[in-house]
Amino acid sequence: MGSTSDLPTMGAASAVLEEFGVAHETRIISAHRTPEHMYAYAKAAHARGLRVLIAGAGGAAHLPGMLAALTVLPVIGVPVPIGHLVGTDALLSIVQMPKGCPVATVAIGQAANAGYLALRLLAMTDDDLRAKMLAHREATAERVLGNDRDVSQGVHE
Repeated sequence: MGSTSDLPTMGAASAVLEEFGVAHETRIISAHRTPEHMYAYAKAAHARGLRVLIAGAGGAAHLPGMLAALTVLPVIGVPVPIGHLVGTDALLSIVQMPKGCPVATVAIGQAANAGYLALRLLAMTDDDLRAKMLAHREATAERVLGNDRDVSQGVHE
């Protein structure tokens, strides 16, 4: 993420990855204030064993796109809801990448979904993670079905 002000949003991605036991790192890397640091980070990411990047940014939101320009790893962009436009500017900035430099983008402020998307990408080659995700999906379905039974029988929490 570009600054500590993005942490309240981006923490949700970390929480999802932690829930599934996926090692990850959280970093402050600004496309505008520390471009050399961003460049070095992106260029070394694959060699360090990273397999997917989640980049959150608000406002002009250049971080996800710049990372995508510098690495062949998948990049998931999270528009952070800050400023007068409350993330709409960031969303438009992240999704408007030129041909050949894609950034998968989740909804404004939905870093948890970025975490889940990263899990799906990683699960393509990790059978244990895929099994955890299937179990999570089943547990979620059971919870919803239980809620439906409760509501349909007039039981409310």
